This record gives sequence, C-alpha cells and structure tokens, in this order.
Amino acid sequence: MNWNTDRRKFLKLAGAGLVAAAASPHFAWAAEGDTLRIRVTSDFQVLDPWGIIGELDEIIPRCTQVSLVRMGDMRAGNQWELYAAEKLEWLDGTRLAFTLREGLVWTGDHGPVTAHDVKFSYERIAGSDSAWAYQFEKLKEVEVIDDRNGVIHLTEAFAPFIVIAMPYYGGHIVCKAAVEAVGGQYTTEIPAQCGPYLLDSWEQQQKVTLVPNPAWAGEKPDFSTVEIYIVTDDQAAQLAYEADAFDYTRLAPAAVKQLKEAMPEGAALIEAESTRYVWLTINQNAEPLKDIRVRQAIQYAYDSDAVLQGAYDGLVGRSAGVVQPGTAFAREKNIIDTRDVEKAKALLAEAGAEGLTLNLVTQTDSTSQTIAQIIQASLAEAGITIVIQPTEDAAYWALGDKTAGDDYLSLELVLQSFAGGVDPTENLVWFRPDQIGVYNWTFFDSAEYEELYQKSLIEQDTDKRRAMFNRMEDLMEESGDFVFICFEPLVAIHDANLSPVILSDGHPDPVRFTKI
Repeated sequence: MNWNTDRRKFLKLAGAGLVAAAASPHFAWAAEGDTLRIRVTSDFQVLDPWGIIGELDEIIPRCTQVSLVRMGDMRAGNQWELYAAEKLEWLDGTRLAFTLREGLVWTGDHGPVTAHDVKFSYERIAGSDSAWAYQFEKLKEVEVIDDRNGVIHLTEAFAPFIVIAMPYYGGHIVCKAAVEAVGGQYTTEIPAQCGPYLLDSWEQQQKVTLVPNPAWAGEKPDFSTVEIYIVTDDQAAQLAYEADAFDYTRLAPAAVKQLKEAMPEGAALIEAESTRYVWLTINQNAEPLKDIRVRQAIQYAYDSDAVLQGAYDGLVGRSAGVVQPGTAFAREKNIIDTRDVEKAKALLAEAGAEGLTLNLVTQTDSTSQTIAQIIQASLAEAGITIVIQPTEDAAYWALGDKTAGDDYLSLELVLQSFAGGVDPTENLVWFRPDQIGVYNWTFFDSAEYEELYQKSLIEQDTDKRRAMFNRMEDLMEESGDFVFICFEPLVAIHDANLSPVILSDGHPDPVRFTKI
C-alpha cells in the first residue's frame, strides 16, 4: 500500500467513522501548526505528586510543575540535567546543596518558588503512605538556608538520590502555602502551578489541554499549546494517527511489521528498548494458590515463546526478572527456564488441585488481551481453566489497594506492567513487604529480600550490587509468585518534522518536544 497526501486527506475526512472506537462522539480533530497533539492510553486520576498513579498523572506535572533536576531522553542514556535548580553540589556523602533559579513564580499570587517549598514537597512524602515514599527513604531533612538555597541531608551516603528522588513523581515541587490551604493534598485540581504550561481544560476520558504560562521565565517550549488525547486502544490510536489526529502516539509492538511495510507519509517510527517490565502476578494469599506447588505449576505451564511471538512479534526476549536485560545488573536466566507441561500436571496432582479454575485480571489494551489469551491457552494444556477479566484503568489500579476494601486479599492472577526506573532499586522496591496492599499484589514477603534491598541502596561496588539484585530475583521466582514475561519495547509513531523526548518510564515530556 502506498501512502500519499490524498490517502491522508481521505482518512481525515472519514475520521469520524474510522476512529469511532477511539473516542466519544465529542472527539474532534485537533488544530495543526503551533499545537502539539499527543495520545495517551488513560485519563489522569491524581495530579498531586504525593499520589500520582499512572501515565497522564505524571505527564501533566512535568508540564505544570518543576523539579530540581530532570531526566533526558532514555534513548540518549537517561542523563540528568539541572532544571529548577541552577546549582546542585554534593558537600559530602550525605549533604546535597541546591540553589533555585530566579524567576520561578507560582500562580495564584503565591509568590516565588522557595526552598521552603522544596522542604515541604520532599518531607511530606518521606516516611508517609505515599507510593513514592521510597524515593526519599534516605532523606533526613531539607535544611532551608534562605529563600533560594537549601541543603538536603541524607541519613547515609546514597549517590542515586539525584536520579531516584528528584526528577519525577514525588520529586515534583509543590507550593507549600497553596497545598496547605487545601488540606495538605489534592487530586485533580492543582492549587498552584509553576511550569512552562498551565492546565487549561479537562474533558474527562477525552482530552486535556495545556496552554502557555505567561509567568514562565525559563526557556519557552516550541509549542504554544499541548493537546493530550485519551485513547485506550492501540489499534484505534494508530488509525487516528493515520487520519492526522495526533502528532505522536505509542503503538502496540505488533504494529511494527505492518508499519515498516507501509509507513504513512511524513511519519517516523521509534523502536527502542524500554524500562517497562511485564509479569504475571500469582497471589499466594488467594485460597486456590496458597500451595506453592500450584503456583509452580503455573510457572512451568507458562509458554514464553508463544507470548513473545504472539504479543510482541518476536521483538524482545524473555526477561529473567525486573532488572532490565542487557544492563550490568541483569540476571542471566530464570530458574524455571523451560516449559514443562507434564511437570505442571504432576505438581497439580500432588497438590490435589486438578480441574483448577482461576481468574486472570488484565487491562483492556490489545497487547494485554493477547497475552492473557495465550496464557489462558497454555495453562489449559496443564488442566488449569483461566477466566479473563478485562478491567478499565481506574478500577484496575484499585485492585491491590488495601484502602479500597478487602478484594486485594483474594486476587488470583493479574497481568501487570510497571514503568521502570534508572536504578534497579526503583524496579525492585515494589515487591518489598511494606508494599503488600499497595503495589505488591502477590503477598510476597521476604525478610532476606528486604535486607538485600537496604544493602543495595548504599553499596557502591557493581559486582556486589549485581549479586544482591540477582538473589532478590531468585527469591521472587522461588516463591512461585511471579512469571517474568519481558521488558516491552517502546514503539511509537510521530510526525517526521517533530523530535520527541521520551523519559525512562516510557512517557513523553511534551515540554521538550521540538520542531525540526
């Protein structure tokens, strides 16, 4: 198929029918020119850095708030650079001095961003129930010297603090006065903003619009307006892109072959390694899964080759844990590295669990559904019946939340994926004992794991850290609570006259998208 201008015009004219699955009847084509149009998979839920959950929750604060430092494009090595700080200096192993840039001003007559705001932002998360408290686990206090200067004091030397705590999620700075005025936390209404953009409008489950911040004194973004469209289905988003609805969108890995055979005119394809890791959660607390032999049977019955080919078109290999393959810290292979259906049947027989039926919860995107269907078929060969339960984003993320009720106690199987971090500890943190009822949905509870995690935070020797991380992944697999699937490739399509910036979590940073 040859793509040309007429084809794209046709798709645009036919867009209402073509992308009916992509959006509500109110979906409208975005303006072109000075407007950047990107697509995300789900709506935001919490904009307060204390409670950020997902993709758009993080993207918006990157535009409307500042952090002391920010990360660069993951394809360029995840390098950090100064942002709200004009100076950052280690005074010694546990003291990090910063000086804020001049000209950073909050909206709503709240005045300039100060070191008091940094202190408030960090210390309210440290030691709290926030999922991002781990970022500040080594924080002792933030000492305020004056309005623009402060010193971050750590409890012990922890060099990764800059890349783990400061660039994103809990590291976004909030206005102390404004947040305290609304009770100390907020959800969807930002009480004070300070960034290149301001949140202008929100059409739930459809679109978010960001407009320029007239008080922004820093470098101006290339685009005066950012429109973020919420389209859950990857295939529908691909059709919408071809109909000229977006300038940038992530796609399902399965789309690569088709696109390479027939690229839309004026488009560029991104294929990159990502830090997003995918695994199957097996909840040892659920009654049918309390016997480790049943959990191990699932591990043996899992067909890795079928999943990698069927869901990812062979673009990636199997992961041996939650530390990214190809890095200095990756585990060489899984303990159960070869499928053995007969072994799975034997384990089920020993446990008296023949004829087992289990529920598998997944998100609704096409890749997750494909993986779930392959797991369903492969486990059926061992005599396990899988009932797939597609679940929309907001309900999905409440599944393992102990504050949302007792359902987390009886979850059985969940297909999960997390955006990874720069340091392996950022991926391993979610499986610590204190994450049970938060993001550890397996009830994996290992004192040895926790001890190794704490040691790995301050160990400087690469070989010793690798041994710690590999042992932690051994413990995870030996528990029977995990099937490691892969690190998803990042696949995205964008207008060729656009240069995107994509951070380590795989999410775009609209502030730094530039025109070519």
